[in-house]
Amino acid sequence: MPPRNRSGRPPRRSTGRRPRGFSAGAPEPRAPTGHLAGAHGAGHNARPMPTRGSSGAGALPLGLKLVYGAPSFAGAAMVVPILVHLPKFYADVVLVPLGYLAVAIAIARSLDALSDPFVGWLSDRTRSRWGRRRPFMAVGAPLCALAFWALFSPPRTLSGPAAGGWFGVTFVLYFFFHTLYVLPHHALGPELTLDYHERSVLFGVREAFGILGTIVAAVAPGLLLQRMGDERRVFAFLGALFGILLVLLYTMLVVRVRERPDFVARPPNPFVPGVRRALRNRPFRILLATYVVASVTGAIPGTLMPFFNAYVIRPANPALWLSIFLTVYFGAGLLCLPLWVAAARRFGKRPAWLASFVMGTTGGGAMFFLGEGDTLPLVFLIGWAGSSFGAGLFLAPAMQADVIDYDELHTGRRREAQYTAFWTMWPKFVAIPSAAVPIAILASLGYVPNVVQTPAVVLAIKSIFALAPATFAILAFAIAWRFPIDEPAHRAILAGIERHAHGEDAVDPLTYEVLPPPTARAVDEPTAWFLDYFSARELRRFLGMGPGAPVRDVRRAALMCGIVSLGAGALGARSATNLAADPGAVGVLAIVLAGFALAVACFHLLRLGAAHRLAAGAVPAEVIRRHLGLAAAPAPAVPRRA
Repeated sequence: MPPRNRSGRPPRRSTGRRPRGFSAGAPEPRAPTGHLAGAHGAGHNARPMPTRGSSGAGALPLGLKLVYGAPSFAGAAMVVPILVHLPKFYADVVLVPLGYLAVAIAIARSLDALSDPFVGWLSDRTRSRWGRRRPFMAVGAPLCALAFWALFSPPRTLSGPAAGGWFGVTFVLYFFFHTLYVLPHHALGPELTLDYHERSVLFGVREAFGILGTIVAAVAPGLLLQRMGDERRVFAFLGALFGILLVLLYTMLVVRVRERPDFVARPPNPFVPGVRRALRNRPFRILLATYVVASVTGAIPGTLMPFFNAYVIRPANPALWLSIFLTVYFGAGLLCLPLWVAAARRFGKRPAWLASFVMGTTGGGAMFFLGEGDTLPLVFLIGWAGSSFGAGLFLAPAMQADVIDYDELHTGRRREAQYTAFWTMWPKFVAIPSAAVPIAILASLGYVPNVVQTPAVVLAIKSIFALAPATFAILAFAIAWRFPIDEPAHRAILAGIERHAHGEDAVDPLTYEVLPPPTARAVDEPTAWFLDYFSARELRRFLGMGPGAPVRDVRRAALMCGIVSLGAGALGARSATNLAADPGAVGVLAIVLAGFALAVACFHLLRLGAAHRLAAGAVPAEVIRRHLGLAAAPAPAVPRRA
């Protein structure tokens, strides 16, 4: 009886079409070299092959989980002052003009997002006796701690433009060094265990520390201000305290946790083809789209919560109630985190994540109906919505780790850091307009600080704070519904990786395509990676229009992106001519667009050398046709009998 997959159907042989799991550009599968029994885990009598980290392989030691997760306490504690207190501190205490702050924040966050892919690629390629991840954490954490302390300790002699310059430099340095340590830290997690459920526990521990650090950072400034009185002293103290904690906890992680030697020894991948292959990964695209859309549901309320509290609820002591609301929100997330871990183990990661969207949508949307004096109803709704907060923090990374395994099944390489870079980059681009646009809308409606707002402004605050995030949460729910990797599929993915390690064919559990080992495909791996510098359309143009087409295509793409970057940069500069005023949402978005377009232009310029090599005949046309699935692989030679 032929082997069968999870649905009971026999594995589907390649028909020349691309599998749905990986889009165009994947090498053409060939006929299996051995029995496929064991690649799916159902419907066969053969003994399944052991898989690395498969379910039942044993839990990670509790000490390792704690050492891995503890640094997130300090990292999250540093983020809260950055997001909540920093703009007001520099505007009201250090007396930096708003224009400087807005422009510096936009530039810093854009550079931060653009550095993610480079750091991820560099970490994946690093080879040292300390591994691929730990050197970056050992260097990045102390430098980030120093930049964080400097950011919150501006010299008292500085004011105006000079203080704005201090803010801009230290702000950029903080985010760069933050990326330098946090990306390898998050990339290390999927490597520590390949077990489907153990990953949920590991990331749950990490995010529990993160939520705890967030709560401490939310409460600490108010308490310290009561004792110290001077905001400069308070934030300088917190800068030093959280920075020292960051260094100590990451030092403990670097010393105590060892990386898997089999992963460290894997061959590195080139940057541009790695980006293209990541974006061809269909489960990753679904997960990334969900995460980006869902990030809006946190960015908008985070910006407007002080406004909703002060001008809609209008409690007698707004500062006190804001602390209460934040504590309830993050506290509920922390307390419910073990329940979400248990739910993910019982029902699966995707169903648990979908349930969290439902809770967040209902709780957040109901806040639209609140009004003046509704403090206790808001406490209840914030607690209800906050109880779902922790679910996405650990479930999304745990699902991303499964996607990385799926990528290895297709490519034969481990690229945790590169995937983590994409994971962190796109929400950062979304976060900037999510914060700038609501403020611009309020300003256009006549918002005036520290006075009773007009009904139009109050309605806008309620709508943007409650209804807009609920709408995005519904959209994220619809996207996440399509995520295809569950526990049986993940077991089949790991089994397929094992079969490839033994030189045998495997079956993609999502598309039922037969996948030969990467070293035995129709196009050899080095050539396939080289051809992935180009899209399938560009390769077809090369075949149809001659060797000059790739060079022209790459130059045209780089030129167009460069023009967009210059135009957006000019618009941003024009909007920020008066640095004493807020440049507005248009100026901020223009700066973000300029940075993003510049990054894409650089991406295309990195392809120019490969385009010249292709034009010079580096790869025969017949090989390109096989890579595109337009021609069959040559049949293996059959030795003749004497």
